[in-house]
Amino acid sequence: MRSDRVKKGIERAPHRSLMYATGVSKKSMERPFIGIVSSFTDLIPGHTGMRDLERFIEKGVHSGGGQSFIFSVPGVCDGISMGHVGMHYSLPTRELIADMIESVTMAHALDGLVLLTNCDKITPGMLLAAGRLNVPCIVVTAGPMMTGNYKNIRRDFITDTFEAMGQCQAGLITRDELDRLEMSACPGQGSCQGLFTANTMACVSEALGMSLPYCATALAGFAEKRRIAQESGEVICRLVREDIKPRDIMTAQAFDNAIAIDMALGGSTNTALHIPAIAHECGIRIPMERFDEISRQVPNISSLKPAGIYYMEDFHFAGGIPAAMQQLGANIHDCLTLSGLTTAQIAAQAINYNQEVIRTMDNPVKKEGGIAVLKGNLAPGGSVIKQTAVSDAMRHFSGTARVFNSEEMAMEAIMGKQIKAGDVVVIRYEGPRGGPGMREMLAPTAAIMGMGLGEKVCLITDGRFSGGTRGPCIGHISPEAAAGGPIAAVQEGDTIIIDLDSRSLHLDITDEEIARRMERVVHPEPKIKTGWLARYARQVTSADTGAVME
Repeated sequence: MRSDRVKKGIERAPHRSLMYATGVSKKSMERPFIGIVSSFTDLIPGHTGMRDLERFIEKGVHSGGGQSFIFSVPGVCDGISMGHVGMHYSLPTRELIADMIESVTMAHALDGLVLLTNCDKITPGMLLAAGRLNVPCIVVTAGPMMTGNYKNIRRDFITDTFEAMGQCQAGLITRDELDRLEMSACPGQGSCQGLFTANTMACVSEALGMSLPYCATALAGFAEKRRIAQESGEVICRLVREDIKPRDIMTAQAFDNAIAIDMALGGSTNTALHIPAIAHECGIRIPMERFDEISRQVPNISSLKPAGIYYMEDFHFAGGIPAAMQQLGANIHDCLTLSGLTTAQIAAQAINYNQEVIRTMDNPVKKEGGIAVLKGNLAPGGSVIKQTAVSDAMRHFSGTARVFNSEEMAMEAIMGKQIKAGDVVVIRYEGPRGGPGMREMLAPTAAIMGMGLGEKVCLITDGRFSGGTRGPCIGHISPEAAAGGPIAAVQEGDTIIIDLDSRSLHLDITDEEIARRMERVVHPEPKIKTGWLARYARQVTSADTGAVME
C-alpha cells in the first residue's frame, strides 16, 4: 500500500506514534488509509449538509476495511460571490483545491480518496486532483436542492432572484414581491435546483464513471444520498485493493460520454472549461471543437432549467443519468465505471419513468445538443454558447456593439436602461488573465432577461457565464482581450454578426482594420496587482485551453 511508506519499518516509529496520537489503533494500522476530502462549509447551501454525509462515508470506509481520515478544502459559492470582487476568486479556487488535495495526499501517503463535493469549482478541482494524482478515488456529490415554493408555484434560485431583480428594476414586480421570492427560492441544503454548473458537473462526474449511479441527482438531505455516501465509502476500499485508478476510468471515450450527457441535457457552458482541464491532468487533449462535434451528433433530450421547464428533482425521479444514457444508446461508449458495472450495464438496468422529462432520440427537445462553438474574426480560438437556451428568432442576429471593459460598467448601463433592442453588449477584459479569474456574467444576463430584452439583445464576453444563464449569451471568447485577442479591437457602434447555424461570430470590419486597431490598443491596468490572483493572471491560459495553469 502507498501508506506503507509512513507506517512500516523501524524507521517509521515516530510516524506511527503521531498517528496513534490521532486515535488510530494498532490493528487499524494494517488497513488502507482513506482520505475523505470534505468541502463542508457553513457558507454554501450545497455544502451545509456534508457533516452528515461525512459520517456515512466513514461508516462505509470502516465496513469496507479501511481507516478513514477527514481533511478539508475550501469552497466559494458563485451566487454569493457574484457581481463583486469575490467572483475574481471563484475559478482560481479550482486550482487551489487540486493543489491542496495533491499536497495532503502526497504528504500523508494516502491509499485512496473519497471526494465529497457539490458546487461549481469544487467538483472540477477535485477531479483535477484525481487525474493528477492517479490514486484510487471516488466522487460523492452532496445533491441538488429541492425547489422552493411561493404562491403554490415551484421556485428556483436563478429565475426567482437574479431574473426577478431585473423584473423589479423594470417595474414588472414590486419590491415586496421580490423580498418574498428571495425568501422562497432556496428552501435549504443542496446545489441550486436547475442544471446549472454544480449539477452539470455532478452529472459529468457520474457520466465519467467517477461516482456511483444516481449520485449526481439524488437529492440533498434524502436518505438515498446517505446510502450512496456509505456505499461509496465501501467501494473506495475495493478500488484500493484492486488498484483501480482514475485514469483507468477517465479515458478519452469516458470524456466523450461526459460531453454527450452534457449536450443531451443542455448543461452549463462551464464544462467547456472544466472537462478539457480535467482531461489535461489525465494526459488527454480535448479541444473546444470536440464539444461542437458531439453536440451536432447528440440531440437535447431533456428540457431542464434554466433553458427548459424541469428541475433536477424531476430528472432524478424520471431515471437520472442511467436513463439518459439508455436513451442515447450508441452515442454512449461502453466504459468501465467505479461501480463495477460498465456504462452499457448501467444503461441496460435503467428505467425511464417519464418520457416527457427524459425524451427518446426520435422525440428530442432540440435536434442538437446544448453547446455550440462559434469561431470567426472576433473569436479565432473559439467561443461557446448554450444554444438550447436561445430562441429560434435569435439564432441569427446582427447588432450594434456597446463596449464595456468590465462587468460593473456593463451592469451600470443595463440597470440604467441604456441598453436597447438591437444592441450587442460586449464585456471584455474579464477572461482568465484579464479578469483575473474569468468572472461569471450572470447578473448582466439575468438583468437583460428580467427586463424583457432576452430576444432583442445579445451579450458577448471573454469572461464566462453561470450555468443559470439563458438567452443569446456568448462566452469564452479566445484569445481574450488581455492576451491580445481581437475582442480588444471592438469599438462602440461596430456591427457584430452572430450566426449559430454556421457557427460564426463576426466583427463586420476588414482584417486589415482589425490589425490597425490592434496596433493602437491600450490595455487597461490590471484590476488586481497583488496576492494570489496576480500570480494566477501571470500563469493562466485562455479559455480555449480550459484555462489551465502554465
